[in-house]
Amino acid sequence: MNKDDESGEHPRPRSEPAGATAPDSGKPQRPQEGGGILMGRIFGVPVYVAPSWFLVAALITWVFGGQIERVLPELGNARYLVSLFFAVAFYASVLVHELAHTVAALRFKLPVRRIQLQFFGGVSEIEKECETPGREFVLAVVGPLLSLVLAGAFYAAMYAAEPGTVPGVLLAGLMISNLIVAAFNLLPGLPLDGGRMLRAVVWKITGKPMSGTVAAAWVGRALAVTVLIGLPLLTHTGALGNDTREISGLETVMDALLAAILAAIIWTGAGNSLRMARLREHLPDLRARTLTRRAVPVGSDTPLSEALRRANEAGARALVVVDGQGEPTALVRETAIVGVPQHRRPWVAVGGLAQDLTEGMRVPADLAGEALLDKLRTTPATEYLVVEESGEIYGVLSTADVERAFVQAMARPGS
Repeated sequence: MNKDDESGEHPRPRSEPAGATAPDSGKPQRPQEGGGILMGRIFGVPVYVAPSWFLVAALITWVFGGQIERVLPELGNARYLVSLFFAVAFYASVLVHELAHTVAALRFKLPVRRIQLQFFGGVSEIEKECETPGREFVLAVVGPLLSLVLAGAFYAAMYAAEPGTVPGVLLAGLMISNLIVAAFNLLPGLPLDGGRMLRAVVWKITGKPMSGTVAAAWVGRALAVTVLIGLPLLTHTGALGNDTREISGLETVMDALLAAILAAIIWTGAGNSLRMARLREHLPDLRARTLTRRAVPVGSDTPLSEALRRANEAGARALVVVDGQGEPTALVRETAIVGVPQHRRPWVAVGGLAQDLTEGMRVPADLAGEALLDKLRTTPATEYLVVEESGEIYGVLSTADVERAFVQAMARPGS
């Protein structure tokens, strides 16, 4: 399933149903090393297991263990070991599903931040959007397609296993679970893979990615309501072939809870897709030149009070520390200035409040949109020196100003 950050570009990490792909947020942010337990890297992409996975693994072990008891009562408590193996094997299948999205993204030269296995499956965090509806469709369809291939492989392997044995039960369970993952993710609503496919189709027909996102997101919200109401009804009316006389009060509560969680995830994902699509439309409005604060150059031994006086006279809002030749060497941090009491400012030199300037903290004044955001993500900092093509100082760009511009863009009505 694809989480659209348009999941086109944004806010992370989130819980997704199995098989989600999530383009990253355009918002400048520090790289996230967390996300759970790092299990390793595949194709250079880190794979994490979220703490919530252990909860759902325990739940699967308990539920599937009860089903095994009906088929293989002679196993006794050993059934829980078999059930735990099934939980691990099922999430290995989810990982394969996510790897399909990852390989497709890498083939399209879209960077993938990480893969995370979590409560209801997994998510591939893809940092950019596809440029064409065709690539969008391929990126979405490969996950469910590979889950169907796995279901077919497990079905074929069932013929080699003796019925009523542990291998036979495991293969049947894995075949059914992969079919469910594929079918669920093919539902045509964001943030599921089927929603990304629907978005690609509408995008192709209308020529407008925003139209595709709106259509797929509203279908996703309709799916959320359907899941909330329909999943408990299917169970309690016997539509799934189950005996309604055996349904206990605990099972009723569990069904309702499961439906509520799934519906909330789908509804939230669809809403995020709409918000991020609107934000993405306004990304070109984020320009380094228009967001930059005017700055005045000062020597490192200049008292803070004197530096602020010069800035006020010049109508500037930032300070740049320069050497004897006028070359910038550091930026005075706004948070550090605020932390100095008024009565101490004549005795504090700006050099002690400054952050040394690195090459990554130099931003060309003409950068805008995603190019600007990519630059800020590469070298996380609170302030950046904005320079003209000639190397002349244009001013200082504050991360806080960029984030404020994001909030304003999100508040504007969509086009």
